[in-house]
Amino acid sequence: MAGRINDEDVKAVRDAVPIDAVVSEYLQLRNAGGGNLKGLCPFHDEKSPSFQVSPSKGLFHCFGCQEGGDTLTFVMKVDHLTFSEAVERLAAKAGITLRYEEGGYNPSHQRGERIRLIEAHKAAADFYIAQLESPEAEIGRKFLAERGFDQAAAAHFGVGYSPAGWDHLTRFLRGKGFTDKELTLSGLSQEGRRGPIDRFRGRLMWPIRDIGGEVVGFGARKLRDDDNGPKYLNTPETPVYKKSQVLYGIDLAKKDIAKASRAVVVEGYTDVMACHLAGVTTAIATCGTAFGGDHIKILRRLLMDNGSARVIFTFDGDAAGQKAALRAFEDDQKFAAETYIAIAPDGMDPCDLRLAKGDEAVADLVQPRTPLFEFALRQIVARYDLETPAGRAAALDEAAPVVARIKNTGAQHEVAVQLAGMLGILDTQFVVKRVAQLARWARERGSKGPAPQRGAAPQGPAPAAPRQGHAGPALNLRNPVYATERELLKLALQHPDLVSPAFDAYGVDEFTAAPYAAVRQAVLDAGGAEYGTQDPQDYLVRVRDAAPDDGVRAMVTELAVEAIMRRTVDAAYAGEQLVTVRLRAVDRRVRDVQGTFARLAGSHGDPEQLSAVQNELWVLQQYGRALRERGAAAL
Repeated sequence: MAGRINDEDVKAVRDAVPIDAVVSEYLQLRNAGGGNLKGLCPFHDEKSPSFQVSPSKGLFHCFGCQEGGDTLTFVMKVDHLTFSEAVERLAAKAGITLRYEEGGYNPSHQRGERIRLIEAHKAAADFYIAQLESPEAEIGRKFLAERGFDQAAAAHFGVGYSPAGWDHLTRFLRGKGFTDKELTLSGLSQEGRRGPIDRFRGRLMWPIRDIGGEVVGFGARKLRDDDNGPKYLNTPETPVYKKSQVLYGIDLAKKDIAKASRAVVVEGYTDVMACHLAGVTTAIATCGTAFGGDHIKILRRLLMDNGSARVIFTFDGDAAGQKAALRAFEDDQKFAAETYIAIAPDGMDPCDLRLAKGDEAVADLVQPRTPLFEFALRQIVARYDLETPAGRAAALDEAAPVVARIKNTGAQHEVAVQLAGMLGILDTQFVVKRVAQLARWARERGSKGPAPQRGAAPQGPAPAAPRQGHAGPALNLRNPVYATERELLKLALQHPDLVSPAFDAYGVDEFTAAPYAAVRQAVLDAGGAEYGTQDPQDYLVRVRDAAPDDGVRAMVTELAVEAIMRRTVDAAYAGEQLVTVRLRAVDRRVRDVQGTFARLAGSHGDPEQLSAVQNELWVLQQYGRALRERGAAAL
């Protein structure tokens, strides 16, 4: 894929796709007054609607769970996409061709190309599904039936069949208007002696979808003995398919993974099918590659680093399966979730287990069994003779560094104690100290620092992140002391024309709540409220982009969507808020200066300094009096 998407194109996408049209695809919206819409939040369970959408501002905010943002943020969160993926998804909806800036303008990397490749894959998937009904595909239907998959199961997963001829799909897609270059680039065709031919021939076909549900590749299973190819043949690396960044079944499993905070990683396409049909709808699989760091990133977006999240790996009980489990353990600390391994006692995979013992056996298999770290340690320990001191010492030398990699010190201590038991070493503290020493050395060598601690978060839903400089939830900010500051910021974001240019002269220190001071700074960094009078929608985007972190960004969205406290919002009301905030700041400064004056007078300080302080006090008192008497005219 190309690099960063052109900023102008991102703005064009934001402007072209109304946020209410996008949100309405996921939930029902109704009038909330003031031009806003409301509905039940898709990000947390609730009985009464606290989720609001502001079409005029292009923003949403939930006053229950504090999620908020613009159209792109909503698509990212609800479909678990990256920023670029969300832009591309909405660009396709709006018919906008995107430009990518990394390395300059490159026509071969434009969004139009991606759209064409995705469309080609969708057409190919439909073609393969139709071919599964053909007489030639009887061998494929038999393969599925022998593994317990009926016609409904095949339809649910989009399983199809590629005809055994040389160019059936190629000719079909040419007829749909796709060029030979597009077919080769997509990986659906490959170069033959006389032009492109089908890459997949005479095979059972599984469509591989990205997390948004778009077909980006295929997995093809050999059916005939005269097929000299590999047992499974996958789409090669293409502009839309990177095997290290896709998980089979993720489009079907993502909602249940996010809801249950649990993912089950199996080894093959039929295992995913067996798990889902057995009620384990959080099952996914890699596509012809080992489970790695990019796959972890996908799952973490779904699991949300919940302290109660679990990832369960199911591997065959043979040596290859055990090797795969140990590879998975190499990346274990990249998870915030607890990781487990589940291996059937007789070594069967989920597909075979479902055939032999039914759905309940599959559901029971993936209940958390053995922690992955424990499995890894037992595999290490099993290679040594623990009957001898030398064997126990050698096993400890290999296993202790593994335990030392566990970042959570409490969990590290507990596992070290378990390791002592596995090795038969009675002096438990010796093992604990050895592990702690190795962990300390690793830190001193400049390791990158602790990963998110496993098991550190409380059970149940994670609390909302605290706002910058504020330890409690947002509702604590809604008290009389902060109410006017909040109202003024809402006006500055929603009606900048009513508070500009006076607002832009206000200092950050005039906002006493730290989150509000951070929002004031973001407005300043975005060009001030004055900018908002020129381009209101882009102004809010700039303010959100200027926010230093997600907490402040969420506060900006909240204030931009929340209703103003007065039904009639006019210059007079805006002036009242401006005066109140400024007057409180002046009064605070008067008290500070009075304190300074008292200290200097009491200690017989420098007369010149005393005079300067007295003069500042007089100016402040006069300004305060003018604000009380003349209101906004004195600003």
